[in-house]
Amino acid sequence: MEGHTVAYSQSTIIELMVPSYANFGGKVHGGTLMSLMDKVAYVCASKHAGNYCVTVSVDNVEFLQPVEVGEVIKLMGSVNYVGRKSLVVGIKVVAENLQAGISKHTNTCYFTMVAKSADGNTAEVPPLILKSHDDVRRFLSALQRKRLRMQDNEFMDKYRQDFVYDTASAELLYDQRCHVLLDAEK
Repeated sequence: MEGHTVAYSQSTIIELMVPSYANFGGKVHGGTLMSLMDKVAYVCASKHAGNYCVTVSVDNVEFLQPVEVGEVIKLMGSVNYVGRKSLVVGIKVVAENLQAGISKHTNTCYFTMVAKSADGNTAEVPPLILKSHDDVRRFLSALQRKRLRMQDNEFMDKYRQDFVYDTASAELLYDQRCHVLLDAEK
């Protein structure tokens, strides 16, 4: 299977933030931004894969700064990693106030997508051709995030299975904003 370069599927969506996108605080709703990020992830992944792609997970969603109604956002996506049937698309979001000429980085996150064939089964994706140090760094960073996510999942699975509320648990909760009101065990 012939591969594609990162540049082959890089995509950008530019959109004006209109009043209907506002939340109750008057800023652009995070869900609106997530939907737009999902669209650019789909475009990048589907172009690289040559197939329909679906979102499996999203990593590192952190809204660094609010997006204001009236700003124009640019969502820049690129395939950072490919497995056999999955791809990781990195997305950077920049908001620009056109009147003030000020741009701000508002978000970077990573969408894991899976390619689907016409019959709905998972489909193999072409290899990713890495042509720059940034391409290699992004690919390896995706591998590290994958490794850390697997370790985190294993740790939390074991934590849930082995959980016992004991003195150590009570000490962890000591200065937290919660009240533990467990019935005494019978």
